Formats: sequence, C-alpha cells, structure tokens
Amino acid sequence: MKKSRVLFVCTHNSARSQMAEALLNHLGGDRFVAESAGLEPAPVNPLVVEVMKEAGFDISRQQSDSIFQFFKEGRIYSYVIYVCSKEDEDKCPVFPGVRKTLHWPFPDPAKLSGSREEKRRGTREIRDAILSRIEAWLEDNIER
Repeated sequence: MKKSRVLFVCTHNSARSQMAEALLNHLGGDRFVAESAGLEPAPVNPLVVEVMKEAGFDISRQQSDSIFQFFKEGRIYSYVIYVCSKEDEDKCPVFPGVRKTLHWPFPDPAKLSGSREEKRRGTREIRDAILSRIEAWLEDNIER
C-alpha cells in the first residue's frame, strides 16, 4: 500500500511541526510519511528536543526546513497540516496536488513565559495536545 505524504507547517519549523512529524511517523508510519517545514526556518527548540526525549523520541538531529524550498522542489503531499496561527498559514505557498489542507493551531513553545520549568511544562502540554490530535486524526482516517 502506498503511504500518504503529510507536510506539517509552522512558523520556524523549530517546535510544533517537528513534534507532529515525529509523532505521526511513529504512530501512523504504516500509512503515512510525514515531513515538516517552516516559513522562516530556525534551529530546533532545545526545550522541544528535551520534552520529546522524555516521551521516547530523539529529534536532536532534526533540521529545520523551508516550506518554500519544498515548494520549489515540487514535492507533492496528500495533506498539508498547518500547526501555526491562521495569519502565518496565509503566508504559505499553495502546494499543487494537495488532496486536503487542515488547520490545527497550537501555541508556539517559543512564546511561553515563566521559569524554565514553567516553559517545560507548557511545552509538554503542547506536545500532548499534538499527540492527542494526531491520535484522533488517525482514528478518523482508518481505511475501512
């Protein structure tokens, strides 16, 4: 069976989309191949690396990619899922051949305030919310 290609997009490809990519590849890797990219790529957020490692995912070697580079390369996706704000989503190119575009906005871990532990806690909450959303989506997309 051919796997559906999924692109997760967020502003910097440093947190939300990185987490979503790793989680979908783990949970739905038998049916989906996930990638991620951002509008303004930045290094992967160290706090995100830390909380993903707590959950058993090593994303420490992940690199941030540019959505515009993927577009120029002509990559084709079945799904493009925006995990950033609607305002940022509106700045993204439209990929040809996309079967479905989804919008799953999550808070940006880089914008969390407070102590390091409060930011870590908030990042865990975002990770868990992304995990729950992916689990529900996979359940809704079971081939019958």
